[in-house]
Order: sequence, then structure tokens, then C-alpha cells
Amino acid sequence: MRKISPLQLLVHVAALIPLAWLIFDAATGGLSVNPIQDIEQRTGKYALVLLVLSLSCTPVNILTGWAPVLRWRRPLGLYAFGYAALHFLAFLGLDYAFNLRFIWADVANKRFIFVGLAALLILIPLALTSTRGWQKRLGKMWRALHRWVYLAGGLVVVHYVWAVKSDIREPLLWGAAIGAGLLIRTPPVRRWILAQRARRLTAKQRGAEASRSA
Repeated sequence: MRKISPLQLLVHVAALIPLAWLIFDAATGGLSVNPIQDIEQRTGKYALVLLVLSLSCTPVNILTGWAPVLRWRRPLGLYAFGYAALHFLAFLGLDYAFNLRFIWADVANKRFIFVGLAALLILIPLALTSTRGWQKRLGKMWRALHRWVYLAGGLVVVHYVWAVKSDIREPLLWGAAIGAGLLIRTPPVRRWILAQRARRLTAKQRGAEASRSA
């Protein structure tokens, strides 16, 4: 059994706190005057935040060289999927009591719902194949499959923009964060960043050697 480091444990606790907070508010009457909308908005927001954090792990590693952050990608991504699933289930169950006829009649012209559903459908196979066992089974196909997470992230941002309609500054900021992370991962930018890191490390080592010999 693999040991969980304190930082990994912190990630799990931090990801579960919003759910515990939501349950506490629901049990104690701490939700807004529209509790169903409050639950949907909060679970959707938690899903977006955790997805962006998951996507940020590799760029942070590229920029800083700090390897432990890569261990956070999978749990953050799985928690993002979990909150996204809760967001969708709250919409189906609390809003429409899982009545598909009522759902279709009401949402047929609401494009933001279909975009959100598309993002969730992309995240399902990514969550199911996130284990090391599936990574070995799929081989090179695993990386190709999991690059779809950026499409899911983009769709989530579009879903958010279309849902809020008016003030779209916050969803656009999240979209910019996803875009910046994707840019850092592109081979030319990644090579340039790694080259700059190597130069700084070489200069630091030369400075240390000069100090010791002085």
C-alpha cells in the first residue's frame, strides 16, 4: 500500500471541505433563498476550480521543476469529476425529479446545458481510465485520450459563460488560466522554459563553486 504524503493528504482534505460545507449548510438551513440553485452553482464552481487546479499541475512542474505537484493531478481531476457529477445530478434530480420528458421540454433551447453535458461525457472516460493499470493497458493511447481534458475544460468555461449571461469576467479568467496552462505545455514553450531553468541552475552552480574557491 502506497503511503500518502502530508501534502497529498492536504489535497484530499481541501477537496472535500467544500462538500462538507455544502452538506452542513443544507442540513442547517444555511443555503440561499433558492437552495436548489445554490447547490447547483456551488457544485459546478467546485468542479471548475478543481479541474483548473488539476490542469495546472504540469505547468507548475514545468515552470518550477517541483515534482511532487504531479502527484496531485489525478486526485484533483477525480474530485473535479465528482463535483461535476453532483452538479449534473442536482440539476436532474432536484430541478426535475429525473423526469426526462420535463427535462427535454424545458432545456431543448438552453445550449449551455448541452455544452456542460458534453464536458461531463468527456470527463467520464478520463476518470475511469485514470489508474496506472489503464495507463499500461492503453499505452500511447492513454496520453492521447487524456489530452481531451483540455477540451472538457474549454467546454466547462463556455457552459459557465452561457449560464451567467451578463458578467462573464470570472469564467473568462478561468478560461485564460486553462489557456495559459495549455500554452506552457506546448513543445516550443516547454523547451524554452526548460532551457531557461537549466541556464539559471548552471549559473547558480557556477556562483556556488566560485564562492567555495574564493
